[in-house]
Amino acid sequence: MKKKTRAPASGAAKQRKSGVAARETAPRRTRAASVASPAASSDAKSTIRRLKTQLARALARIEELQASADTDFLLDILNRRGFERELHRSIAYIKRYRASGALVVLDVDRLKPINDGFGHAAGDQVLKAIAATLLGQVRASDVVGRLGGDEFVVLLWNLSETDARAKAAALEAAIDRLSFVFRGRDVTAGASAGVAILGPHAEARRVLEEADSAMYVRKAQRRHEVP
Repeated sequence: MKKKTRAPASGAAKQRKSGVAARETAPRRTRAASVASPAASSDAKSTIRRLKTQLARALARIEELQASADTDFLLDILNRRGFERELHRSIAYIKRYRASGALVVLDVDRLKPINDGFGHAAGDQVLKAIAATLLGQVRASDVVGRLGGDEFVVLLWNLSETDARAKAAALEAAIDRLSFVFRGRDVTAGASAGVAILGPHAEARRVLEEADSAMYVRKAQRRHEVP
């Protein structure tokens, strides 16, 4: 009896078989191929941390530069720019919440003769002593600044006009008591103060002008006072 012989496989059948064989012999994809490797994930986290650190440093530097732009480099108090910005904010608060305040402008009486006679280092010493005196005479909520040259300014919160004028007189007296020794000579400077009241209708430019004008009136009065 003859053995049955199989007919040769058709082309399509051969392709199906070869495809199956290829799938069986091809290596299976591992899960790691579709998911980031632990090393890559660690590198990404490290990069994110580094960028966050750089951003924090940049923001801190920006804040430092902004603060220095508003600060008097010699006296470490607000300069004109910084004080005027603070004054605008304070007036907005006063208008919104019906608070009260006062502005005191002080001009050093004899700074120019001190600079001319003993040098600018002596004048700087006087300015530093006056700034420290003003800071020591006001509350933490009050604001002290230097408008420029020999002119200082103080923002006082929640004071009546009577109390504000009494405070201005006390600031004058505190500065008058300061004494310095330059080249063996006792020297005093003194200061004249002018007051403007901050109310619900106050404007920054106007109150600065009002306090400045009052200061010049006071300076003229002090020239005629008996020492």
